[in-house]
Amino acid sequence: MKTVLTIAGSDSSGGAGIQADIKTITVHKIYAMSVITAVTAQNTMGVTKIMDMTPEMVAKQMVAVFEDIRPDAIKIGMVSDAEIIKVIASKLREYKAENIVIDPIMVATSGGRLLKKEAEAVLIEQLFPMATLITPNIPEAEVLSKLPIRDRFDMLNAAEKIASTYSCAVLIKGGHLLEDAIDLLYRDEQETWYSSERIDNPNTHGTGCTLSSAIACGLADKKSLEDSIRDAKQYLTGTLRAQLDIGKGSGPLNHMYKI
Repeated sequence: MKTVLTIAGSDSSGGAGIQADIKTITVHKIYAMSVITAVTAQNTMGVTKIMDMTPEMVAKQMVAVFEDIRPDAIKIGMVSDAEIIKVIASKLREYKAENIVIDPIMVATSGGRLLKKEAEAVLIEQLFPMATLITPNIPEAEVLSKLPIRDRFDMLNAAEKIASTYSCAVLIKGGHLLEDAIDLLYRDEQETWYSSERIDNPNTHGTGCTLSSAIACGLADKKSLEDSIRDAKQYLTGTLRAQLDIGKGSGPLNHMYKI
């Protein structure tokens, strides 16, 4: 059985973070493992409290995983503390980890910054160069590229700048564009566009976590990056089309729709 490790925060309501990752990985018939970077008190209406793990505890979790069950792929999500990011990078280098997908959770849906400047710099400098792929949404891509993104032309300009600046492949998720739902993969100076239907569903909590975890599953299964993204987008569309409606706010996806 293939294995995927998720390094991310815990979502007490189960819609995003570690919980969404484990559901996604399991549905893909892959063995899921986790390193928890933070515990959050949150639900479909918002986050009320975040408590970071200590860097030492994050390191211990990573050693415990790698010394016993080596992951075939790794998804990295919420990492908000600079020292934790340094520890993660150090351990990934130590164990020569492969197939690393980073969902850079930097900007909230409201537009607020979720990462302190110091942590953001460490994330970019130490983790991005190790990544097989990073998956920023439009607001995050604007931060990384320092360019406004309004359309496909802007997406391509931003992707080119991000890939060249940070030496990694980038998938810019176009869900924030009003006219269509299209994503752009840019790597090795080559562009690949992925279009999908826009599902009329207000319950989108955890979409970024789910997509990046599904991509990691494809890489663990030795699929190409392009095929991993295509299959992950199809899975994400299915979770949205299932129209799960629980909670009082922006609810979670139906990760188990295939079961």
